[in-house]
Amino acid sequence: MAVVVVFDFDKTIIDCDSDNWVVDELGLTPLFTQLLPTMPWNSLMDRMFMELHSQRKTMEDIAEILKKAPLHPRIISAIKSAHASGCDLRVVSDANAFFIETVLKHHGLIDYFSEIHTNPSFVDGEGRLRILPYYDFKSSSHGCNICPPNMCKGLVMERLRASATTEGKKRFIYLGDGIADFCSALKLGEDDFLMPRKNYPIWEIICRNPKIIKARINEWIDGEEMEKILLHLITTISISGGEKCNNMWTDKCSMDSHKGFQSVLPVPH
Repeated sequence: MAVVVVFDFDKTIIDCDSDNWVVDELGLTPLFTQLLPTMPWNSLMDRMFMELHSQRKTMEDIAEILKKAPLHPRIISAIKSAHASGCDLRVVSDANAFFIETVLKHHGLIDYFSEIHTNPSFVDGEGRLRILPYYDFKSSSHGCNICPPNMCKGLVMERLRASATTEGKKRFIYLGDGIADFCSALKLGEDDFLMPRKNYPIWEIICRNPKIIKARINEWIDGEEMEKILLHLITTISISGGEKCNNMWTDKCSMDSHKGFQSVLPVPH
């Protein structure tokens, strides 16, 4: 049984929000906070790189900050093991191509992913990093009231599932932490698996709406637990087709003590 594993990036592959990480590390938090109420997040990040360029910060300066973003070593091994097991690995993220590719290349992970769906980025003629929206929300709306205007992860998942079914039956495993990841989760079927990060926004939404998710839910807390659960699911699907994969959801929220698309970005090899 073919398995497609879809990872969010921020707070899933890396243990922070990459936008906030760069903004904080390069001293732009006051300006970021001031401008946040005035424009969409995606547009604001593009504005931050204009400011960094005016301060003579280079692409290399930004890359060095990204390389220091926290990434649990067991997540690295989980990605490598999942790929070695024959899984097709994808990224669906509201970060941007430069951030994701820089981090994955730094940790030797870029070649393990077949596709990265995220906000495009490029360096303009002046050497400034530019961030574009995945979906051109200025010309029309994607119509989703869960996701931000620049990207609906649910629509991306619909496209991934539709393209996968043309190649034969596949099972999806989706890992994420945020509100938009819940939109992706709504597109999963009964034979798929959702791995929400516990005590993050997606978990809180699921706690309020557990029956709306068709996929089997297997939550995780940190990199060590993610690796253990992910590889267990992959192994069980490979052996039994998934029939023996138990849904680990047992009303755990009540027991919890904490409460027009852009083209797919090809992974550079």
